[in-house]
Amino acid sequence: MDANDAAKRSRREFLETAGAVAASMALAGLPLEARTAAGASGPGMKIGIIGSGRIGGTLGGLWVKAGHEVLFSARNLDPVRMLVAGLGPRAHAGTPKEAAVFGDVILISVPYGALPQVGRDLAGDLKGKVVLETGNPNPGRDGDMAVAARAKGTGVASAEFLPGVRLVRAFNTVGSGALRSEAHRAGDKVAVPLAADDEAALKIAIQLVQDAGFEPVVVGPLARAKEFDTGTPVYGRALTARELRQGLGIRP
Repeated sequence: MDANDAAKRSRREFLETAGAVAASMALAGLPLEARTAAGASGPGMKIGIIGSGRIGGTLGGLWVKAGHEVLFSARNLDPVRMLVAGLGPRAHAGTPKEAAVFGDVILISVPYGALPQVGRDLAGDLKGKVVLETGNPNPGRDGDMAVAARAKGTGVASAEFLPGVRLVRAFNTVGSGALRSEAHRAGDKVAVPLAADDEAALKIAIQLVQDAGFEPVVVGPLARAKEFDTGTPVYGRALTARELRQGLGIRP
């Protein structure tokens, strides 16, 4: 390679690098939906987690490792601070209100009986935000409200408890052990069913499922979340996308 060729190559590489940096900076300044539609990767997202127990803590850790910035919250902050200490500078600890304010996207992973109170306490902070909600109503733990929620289906019931949010039902069928052990596994990944009425919110949820190391399967609107609620044949099983679609009667 002569000097002219070397100079041309060096200039081309410089321009390619500069272009990539400029594109990254431009995407960082876009609204969340625009970044997702443009194929922006996870590092542009800020995620607030309300309920950092086995499900919330596990998913938050996976998202931090994928490059997201995550604020974990819980009523008792001591375990959260211990969790955050092992995850590096993109992980933070705070109150549920701080998580609701912090996040472009919110994950709510609390016992289902606590969901109405979360909706009341944080209504103003959650309004208009994309919210992924994982809870499963358990009458033995949550009382009569769980019976009513099961009858309606959680997609419908959760939307009533969280008015004004852009709700996605997600991560309710796979246990925390499988979330830890099966994330990013080789071959066919474990599938996560999703239901939402908001198409843009659904796209963001799809991205986050993939970033966590799983395969998203869109079931339909919130009313269809009932098809993967507690007690259904697909609930509580670490299924592949093919197996999940088969169980739900969804064509590939």
